[in-house]
Amino acid sequence: MPLFIERGKWLGKEEKEIKKEWQERGFTSDIWVDPPGQRWENFIHDTDELVTPLNVTLEIECEGEVAELNPGDEWFIPRGAVHSVRNKSDRVAYWLYGYNISKTNA
Repeated sequence: MPLFIERGKWLGKEEKEIKKEWQERGFTSDIWVDPPGQRWENFIHDTDELVTPLNVTLEIECEGEVAELNPGDEWFIPRGAVHSVRNKSDRVAYWLYGYNISKTNA
């Protein structure tokens, strides 16, 4: 499964602009905070997810494909995809994430 990354989509945009657009697309939005070295491995969700780093580059993996996700990039994770997020920087990472509430089985 390819990585669906839209490079630089949110560069120079404020958090509230991102959240508004995500809401219009049917996604929730919240901020996640990770300390340096935090790893989230092999997650699977029953709905689509979006991720956008706000201040650091994250290492991401989806179905075995690894890439860097830079501040301002948007990563679309299809439901059912095995994915991981890693803060390999030496800084606290702030990133937006959201779930497509129109496709949730909950």
